[in-house]
Formats: sequence, structure tokens, C-alpha cells
Amino acid sequence: MNLTLLQSLAADNSWGSIRPELMLGCLALSLLVLDLALPKRAAAAVALVFVLGQAAVLADVLLHFHSAWIGRDTFNGLVHPSLAGQAMRVFLLLSSILVGLLARVTLARRAAPRIEFYHVVLVVTAALMLLVQSNHFVMLFVSLETVTVGFYILVSYFRTSTPSLEAGLKYLILGALSSALLLFGITLLYGVAGNPLLPGHSADALRYGELARFLAANPHNFLAAIGIVLVLAGVAFKIGAFPFQIWIPDVYQGAPTPVTAFLAVASKGAGFAVLLALTLRVFPSYGWLVTPVLTLMAAATILFGNLAALTQHNVKRLIGLSGVSHAGFLLLGVAAAPAVPLAVGAVYFYLFAYLLASFSVFGVMAHLAGAEDSDQELEHYAGLAKENPFLGGVLAVGLGSLAGIPPLAGFIGKFLIFVAAYRAGLRAPLAVAIAGVVISIYYYFGWIKAAYFESWKAAPGEGTAPARTAVGPLFGFVLGALALSSVALGFYQGCLGQWLKN
Repeated sequence: MNLTLLQSLAADNSWGSIRPELMLGCLALSLLVLDLALPKRAAAAVALVFVLGQAAVLADVLLHFHSAWIGRDTFNGLVHPSLAGQAMRVFLLLSSILVGLLARVTLARRAAPRIEFYHVVLVVTAALMLLVQSNHFVMLFVSLETVTVGFYILVSYFRTSTPSLEAGLKYLILGALSSALLLFGITLLYGVAGNPLLPGHSADALRYGELARFLAANPHNFLAAIGIVLVLAGVAFKIGAFPFQIWIPDVYQGAPTPVTAFLAVASKGAGFAVLLALTLRVFPSYGWLVTPVLTLMAAATILFGNLAALTQHNVKRLIGLSGVSHAGFLLLGVAAAPAVPLAVGAVYFYLFAYLLASFSVFGVMAHLAGAEDSDQELEHYAGLAKENPFLGGVLAVGLGSLAGIPPLAGFIGKFLIFVAAYRAGLRAPLAVAIAGVVISIYYYFGWIKAAYFESWKAAPGEGTAPARTAVGPLFGFVLGALALSSVALGFYQGCLGQWLKN
């Protein structure tokens, strides 16, 4: 009997549906093997293996974008492959490749292990890819904790840097708190949905579909409502939404620049993919609760992020707080998604536009950072456009897209979010979002002003401007491609436009 049950369970394990994640796992292990096999002077080749290996995985995802597993639950309901999941795989792989390229610049200035860094990034990327395709709260929690533990390591990766170690400790403590909130919410939902005295109860209430059916049968259950709020709170920490954004400035400043980029783009993107799945597939019958919570959170997040960024001079803290405001814009799209199908496409488009703009800026930051990675001030960008017009242009395009200046991709992303919010009747938070865009122009253009219209002035005790890393041909090509893509995507949305036809 038990053997038959195990065989039936194993028969549902469609390993092909998670082939990209398995390929990343094998690639991560192969890096450790190469570390042992290659002489130390050839260790730089591992970075090339990291990039080319993920490029092969990315090509595999694109070639099998419409695979046979799309829309079918696999692994006994743990995983639900979908077109949105495929798009997020592309998003996460691009992010990971760009993080690896940033690491080549940043790690070269420090006596820090390199192969282990790439290994952890691969593991975190694979876990993020499983997270965005999760169809069960067990899969969600396990993959999310794998990501979180990986980031504990990456944030404090510079072991000789006090800011990096402090950032790792803060992320550890607050990450544990968010995990506790999320787990408590899941436990409440599982407990109430398994109650045989309630209609629609299920023994497998951790599966999204089963829980959604229970919630539809009990649309005003108090314990379920508390559980939903706690789950949303746990996810809100990962995306840096108000009031769970307290960790962002210190962690973003102390973490190595590639890790800051990984947190700002990949982790945030995966968090919003999860939030969309929960909102549309699990909690639709609790729209009376979820929509107001997300709407209020969006408005508060936009206001806090933009107002707090106004006084920042450290660019890593500035980009972190501006990322908080971007989380608010995306939350507005998620809040509108149940009523307006366009909002789903707007959120995914915004994420890709955000990826292009953010990595453009982080690429410039990596080349301008000095010996202490956390010490990156606006004053260090004075005279950049005159000294290096290419980096100045990339920075201007990236910041312009983040600010939502036409005709860049960031403008189209914000415009689509605003249209969705208007159609959903979210007029008050829409007004807050428009005000947030106006406020953000001040600090984004203050950064551009420093690069284009100011000259370096030595502070007392400083003789020269900070040393700047020369841009190599490969990274120059990548930065140019990112900047041009932001411009091109503003004019023509291409395949991403398919999401915007609803």
C-alpha cells in the first residue's frame, strides 16, 4: 500500500519542468569542482564559466518558453509552471548574470573569495526561480528561506568590512522576524482551513488551490483574515514595503555593490511575482481586505521612500530608499490587478524596465566605488561626465528611467501602472504616486547634476578625487546595451507588449 502510494507520488515528479533550476544546481557544484581542479592563477576562468553557464540556461528557457508543463501542477502540487514563471526565470537569470559581471569589478578590489561568491549567487538564483513558481506554502517557505540564508552570507561577504558585517547582522535579525510573521500566518491559514467544522475544509490546505476554495467558502473568517495579513507582512519585508523597509538603507549601504543590486532587483522582483500569485490565485475572495491593505501600503511606501531619499548623500542609501518608492508603485499595480488585467502586464513590464535602469546605475557605481565599498557619496560623482562621458551617459539614462522621464522604459512602466490604477478606481493612491514621481525628480536629477555640472573639490584631508576603475570592453558593451535597451523599450515594447493587450 505504502509502496503504491510512493510510486504514484513519484510519477507526478516532472523533472523536466524544473530543468533550469537543476542546471543551475549542477553549475554551482561544478564551480566548486573547478576550484579544486584549476590552479589558483586560473581561478578567474570560473567567472567566465559562471556567465556562460547561465547564458546557456537562459537560452534553454527561451527555447522552451512554451513548454509542455505550462499550466500543469507538478511535484504533487508543489510547483505550478506558467508563462509568468518563465518570464521571471528570464528576469532572474539576467539579474544573476549581471550580478556576476558586477562582482568581477568589485571583488577584484578586495581579498575576498570569488568562487564561493558565484556559488552562493547560483544557489540563490535557483531558489528564487522555484519561489516564483511555487504552488504550495511548503515550497514557498522552503525556497524563500533558502534565498534568505543565501543573502545572509552575501550581505556580510566582506568579512573585514565593519559596515558589511553590521548589514549582515541587521538583515539576519529582521529577516528572522519576517520569517516568523510569514510562518505564523501560514500556520493560522492551515489551521483554520483544516477545521472540519467549517465548510470547504481541506486536509491539504497548504496548496494554493485548496486554500483558495476554503477562503471562497468562508469569505469573512476572522482567523483567516489575520493569517492573510501576516502572510502579506512577511512578503512585504522581502520587497521593502512600508512599514517593513527599516532594514533597507543600512543593508544596502553595507552590502557589497553586486549584492545590493541583487537584493534591489532580483529579490524584489521575485517578491512581487509571489505577491501577484497570492493576490490573484489564493486570496481573491478576500479582496475586501487585501486590496485596501495593499493600497494603503503602496501610498505609504511611495511617500516614505521618496521623502527619505531627499536628504541622502550616500548613493547606496539613496538607491535603496528610491527602491522603496518603486516598491510602492509596483504595489499599486498589484492592488489594481484583481480588477484590471492590464495591471498584471504593467507590473511585469515595470520589473524589466527597473532591471535595465537599476543595473545601469549599479554598473556605474561599481566602477566609481573606492576601497571601502560602503563609502559612495554624491560628491564622488562630481566631474564624471567630463572625465568619462560614457559612464556619465549611462548614469543619466539609468537615473532618467528610474525617475520616469520619457521616452525611457521607466516612463512607460509608470504610465501603465497609473492607467491600471485609474481603471481600478484607486484615485487617492494614484494622486500620491504622481506626487511621488515629482518628488523623485529632485534627488535623481541632483545625482545627474553632480555628474554633469559640478567639479571635484577636495575636502579637508583629501588631495585627489577617488580612484575610478577603468571600464573594460566587455562591461562597456554590457552597460551600453543596458542603456540602449532602456531607450528602445520606451519606444517599442516588443514581446513584453503581449502582456499589455488586456
